[in-house]
Amino acid sequence: MDRLGQLLDTASPLLRRVDALLRAGGAPPGHGVWVQLRRVRLLPGDTARAVAALRPADLGDAGPELRADARACAEVAASLPPPGEWSGTAAEAYDRARQRTAERLSGNESSLGGRLEASAELAEALADWMRTTRDGLAEVLAEIVGSAEAIILAGDKVDITSPGEMLAAADVAEKILEAVADSYDEAVDLVRSSSNLAEPFAAIP
Repeated sequence: MDRLGQLLDTASPLLRRVDALLRAGGAPPGHGVWVQLRRVRLLPGDTARAVAALRPADLGDAGPELRADARACAEVAASLPPPGEWSGTAAEAYDRARQRTAERLSGNESSLGGRLEASAELAEALADWMRTTRDGLAEVLAEIVGSAEAIILAGDKVDITSPGEMLAAADVAEKILEAVADSYDEAVDLVRSSSNLAEPFAAIP
C-alpha cells in the first residue's frame, strides 16, 4: 500500500463525518466549498476514493509497446519495394500506391505510426498525471488528519446544529475538492490536446 492508501485508511472516519455533515446540513453560505462542489460534483470521500482508484502502473507498458508498433510501421513503409526496372503506366500507378501506403504507415503525425507515437505520449502523460494527482491528494490528507479541523470533527455523532463542526467540515471538504478539481482541469487539457486521436483513421485509398 502506498502513501495515499495509508492516509486514506487513516482519514476515512474523518471523511465519512465530513460527507455526513455536508449531506445533512450543507455548508455555511458563501463558503468556498460550494464552488469546489460545483467543479467536482462529488462529496470529499467519494472524490478521494476515486483518486485512490487511479492506477498509473496499468499504463506502464503502453508507451513502449505503442512505440514498438510505430517503429514496425516505419520498417514496413521503408521495405515497400519501388518499381525498379519495371516501367510504364502500371509501374507508375504501383509507385503512386506504394508512396501513398508508405505515407499512411509512417512519416507524419497523421500516419498510423505518428498516431501510435502520439498515443504513447498520451499514455505516459496520463500515467504521470495519475501519479501527480495521487501524490497531491496524499499531501492534502496528511495536512488534514493533523489539523485543528480534524480535532473538531473527531466525535462520533453528526451535529448539524454546531457551527464549529459545520465550518470545520466545509474547510476540510474545500481543501480536498480544490486539489482534485485543479488536477482534473489539467487532465481535461491533456485529453483535449490529444483529441485528434479520437478521429477515425482513414483507410489507405
